[in-house]
Amino acid sequence: MLQQRLFACALLLSALLAGPSVARADSSAGVAASGQLGKVDFPTSCAAEVQPSLEKGLALLHSFQYTESEKTFADASTRDPKCAIAHWGKAMATYLQIWEFPNDKTLKGGRKEIEKAQKLHPALPREQDFINAAAAFFQNKSKMSHASRIQAYSSALERLHAQSPGDVEISAFYALSLIALAEEDVDNIANRKKAISILDPLLQSRPDHPGVAHYLIHAADRPEFAPQGLEAARRYAAIAPDSAHALHMPSHLFVRLGLWQDSIVSNIAANTSGAHAAELHLAESHYQTHAMDFLSYSYLQSGQEAKAREVIDHTDHVVGASEENRAEDRAYLAARTAVELHRWKEAAALPITTLRKNWQDTTFWARAIGAARTGDVTSAESAVKELTQLVAEREKRARKRGYSVSNEKAADLREAEAWLAFAKGKSDEALQELRAAADHQDKNGGESVSIPAREMLADMLSERKRPAEALVEYQTDIKNSPNRFDALLGAARAAQAAGDAAVAQSFYAQLASICSPGADRPELAEVKTFLARK
Repeated sequence: MLQQRLFACALLLSALLAGPSVARADSSAGVAASGQLGKVDFPTSCAAEVQPSLEKGLALLHSFQYTESEKTFADASTRDPKCAIAHWGKAMATYLQIWEFPNDKTLKGGRKEIEKAQKLHPALPREQDFINAAAAFFQNKSKMSHASRIQAYSSALERLHAQSPGDVEISAFYALSLIALAEEDVDNIANRKKAISILDPLLQSRPDHPGVAHYLIHAADRPEFAPQGLEAARRYAAIAPDSAHALHMPSHLFVRLGLWQDSIVSNIAANTSGAHAAELHLAESHYQTHAMDFLSYSYLQSGQEAKAREVIDHTDHVVGASEENRAEDRAYLAARTAVELHRWKEAAALPITTLRKNWQDTTFWARAIGAARTGDVTSAESAVKELTQLVAEREKRARKRGYSVSNEKAADLREAEAWLAFAKGKSDEALQELRAAADHQDKNGGESVSIPAREMLADMLSERKRPAEALVEYQTDIKNSPNRFDALLGAARAAQAAGDAAVAQSFYAQLASICSPGADRPELAEVKTFLARK
């Protein structure tokens, strides 16, 4: 059933996007990539017959379709052995910017491709500039930190951008490098602002460029910046509808802004597109599961429990996923769903699967909270103990792979420990832990598809019969994460308990307005009853 709906909605979206083609040639503003992938500006000295492949490879690179991009650049290098920039493209397709930092083996492979490109001595200075910038990233220094490699690459692009500020490809890649630095917590806010200042005017002058729209969405993926990226989000799927990631990516800002139906449409289409690409061995399964993550979350926030649970069931049908990955995705979605729905007994009883334990941190987080919320201190203590070990192992693996790890206690562990302390009657300690987690999340922008710690703080204050204080925290939560179902419901209840019927009615009405006509969450009966009285 879910697969049929996914396919039908994808066809609908394709029809909506099938207006004037964004892939037409335009010599005055770049050349269109093959297929519906947007326009890029990529003249090269390679043979004319491989130029379409180079343009397609670059457009795919801009949309993070790395496997297909690498294959496309490889095809160009085979058909034109003297094409230096094709080797640059193969190397860059192994640097999964923002997603995952390349390991030593991948860095070595990328460096070999860049060395091949350098030996071919491309005729155009611009080609050599791109190759030299990539060489700064892939340089043979094993002790370089992630941030140092990205900074070396970004500095090279910064110089090129200063020399050619009107070059859209240089500008786009430079902006992406700034976002990558921000993701490494290097001048996070400043680098995002700088990226936005580069990309925003380009969106107006180059509205069909895939990288400009894509990277502007990433730059704006924080609560305070999200409105600045909404125009790019509205455009990106239409620019590159043949990219599963382009269909999904707008939902990052739709979720930040609480636009649930927009997110649902985006991720239904992205999941279907990702499955098709996986069937053709052009993409990995995570293009589907990432879309499903956002789809499940958006169903929950729009009051659609049954559909959210169907997404969990659909993990068994992800194309190209291993059985272990399917089990991991199912466990993750099941855990988040139980906690989102406040089904504490369900959360406490989540099964521990046979997959690797270090993939089950979300399960133990949910079990700890569920047990604590039902008063089962012994089970909560056991789950917190397991989670503590898993978080330590998770952080150890991250450090080993060169990622920076915050000195702050992990938010999921803090939340679990806070609810355990609350179950033990240590309310002040519990509130202090949740407030620390909430402040840390707010500072770092928070995860867009997770339950905010500040909302848990508000819930705990409500449990302590402190509704006025709870309402303040709910309102802050709603400002940072607009239109979350539980935050609106909690705010309405807190206002009602504090004796402010007008504010309660406002939040109940807002909650009713964001829910789908097919919403089935049982709490909506309470909403309808209250509004009917008014």
